[in-house]
Amino acid sequence: MEQNKGLDKNQLISFFIFSMLLVGALFYFQNKDQKNEKEQNKTVQSNQNKSPNQAQNHAVVANPALSQTAIENINLKNDELNLQFSTLGGQITSVELEKYKAYNAKTDNADLQLYLFNKNNSSYGFQFKDKSGKIIQTKDLVFTPTVQGNSITLSTNINGASLEFIYTLLPKYTVDFKIKSNGLSQITADNQADFVWDYSVRNLEKGRSQEEQHTEFGYAFDHYSSYDYDGRTTMDESKETLNWLAIKQQFFTAVVEPKTGFTQSKGNQEVIPEGEYLKKFSFDGKVSMQGSELNQDFSWYFMPLDLDMLKSYQGKDFDKILPLGWSFIGWLNRYFFIPVYDFIGTWGLSAGWVIFMLTIIVKLITSPIMYKQHKLSAMMRVIRPEIDEVNSKYKDGDAMKKQQATMEVYRKAGVNQMAGCLPALIQIPIFYALFRLFPNLIGLRGESFWFVKDLTAYDDVIKWTTSIPLIGNHISIFALACTIVILIYTIMTSGQMQQPTQEGMPNMKVLMYIFPVTFFFFLNSAPSGLSWYYFISNAINILIILVIKYWILDEKKIHAQIQANKAQPKKEGKFQKKMREMMEQAQEQQKNSKK
Repeated sequence: MEQNKGLDKNQLISFFIFSMLLVGALFYFQNKDQKNEKEQNKTVQSNQNKSPNQAQNHAVVANPALSQTAIENINLKNDELNLQFSTLGGQITSVELEKYKAYNAKTDNADLQLYLFNKNNSSYGFQFKDKSGKIIQTKDLVFTPTVQGNSITLSTNINGASLEFIYTLLPKYTVDFKIKSNGLSQITADNQADFVWDYSVRNLEKGRSQEEQHTEFGYAFDHYSSYDYDGRTTMDESKETLNWLAIKQQFFTAVVEPKTGFTQSKGNQEVIPEGEYLKKFSFDGKVSMQGSELNQDFSWYFMPLDLDMLKSYQGKDFDKILPLGWSFIGWLNRYFFIPVYDFIGTWGLSAGWVIFMLTIIVKLITSPIMYKQHKLSAMMRVIRPEIDEVNSKYKDGDAMKKQQATMEVYRKAGVNQMAGCLPALIQIPIFYALFRLFPNLIGLRGESFWFVKDLTAYDDVIKWTTSIPLIGNHISIFALACTIVILIYTIMTSGQMQQPTQEGMPNMKVLMYIFPVTFFFFLNSAPSGLSWYYFISNAINILIILVIKYWILDEKKIHAQIQANKAQPKKEGKFQKKMREMMEQAQEQQKNSKK
């Protein structure tokens, strides 16, 4: 048998042809795999670009055009809004407010473009079931765009049915949004569609904790006549028809308004502890489908929370989104503080001096009451020896008799202790109104004063890197100055306060000194405009006390007047009579109980 030491000619030719076919097949399938991989990556990327809030846990009808159509972004712009629309889902994916800037922590200035929607932090759309029970979600569909002027029409097909989203950019931060369908009744029997909105709210201001507190749901119902909000918990309005839904921040808001309203509305919110975003919101509300067709009119509003502008939307009650306080507190802000602030602002003063003048005006209005309060304080100082004498006389005696004797001293001297409560009661609504005003007054946003860059945020000239409990990483100079002034005012006004004579009773003087110190921890992260107001207000209070003490009230004359009052028979007032009778009854009951 002859040994074959090599390949013959036919084998070489066959091997060459087989090798060429193999290389060609490998090349062909490699290119096909790469093409499929690109298409898959495009699909995965489009899904990753959705809001991180979305959870896909149900079957979805796939859109066959998704793997064949490139995703496009289209812009519409005017002087107020710069919008971007995506053909994936037919959504608004970017909203920039042209006239405002966002805070930049790197530069400690408001020099960033201000976006409400951007980087896929918002995702919305409609969902309903087809007749087989599978869920169709519009935010997974690819639309075809047509732009005409300030309008864009986004069109798509769903198993033979057509769906159009028509957006029109209007003045006053408004976007008209119409949905039109044709043939949906052939593929669905639903008479309602879910409007689902997932929104991670971006941090736009310097004071993160303060902005987080003012970031919440807001909504109108009862034909725009009623308003409610929710800043902490889940929202469940299954029985109301919402006329509009707002997700607001400290100075800006995104509002969606369905003309037929949302029913069976539910919402959830979750705080994001750190990073670019503050809170994660999710909302689900139903809209009607007449004859199983999705024909609806909506409006989007992306607005600054300016009171005059919010009022200009007739019949919407958007001004209620601005949290200026309920009842009298809100009335005080809307019809006094804001108009007075705006009026003083026309004088050409900087915002800090406008607050200064506002403080002067408030003090002038309340000066008669403040005068009575400080006059009462002076009279209390004058009769202090008589009060001390009573305390010494009944030191170990009957507490009821000591109280009666003390009230007798007040009665003869003509001192009404209840008169001192009125100024305190008046200052409470003023305090709370300003507490609501300064963090929400957009006219103060970005306004600087001396070393303060923004009067709606804390000043942090003194700062460090490590966070300290209750203080954080800074000390506000305005907050510190305000605390010192309040402490001085407290020392000046606590001289007439009696010390506790019974064991276990708290020392009121000590409590009054503790209050300014604890107040500092609140003011340290509060708007510097608020601290500046309270600093001026309490400095004026100190000045008023000094003027009254040294130039207006003569304590010797007051003492002489009190002595004259003692000599004259004093008619017992109704209140004093009632108090005396109550004490006598209590004393009689005490005697009976001992027996």
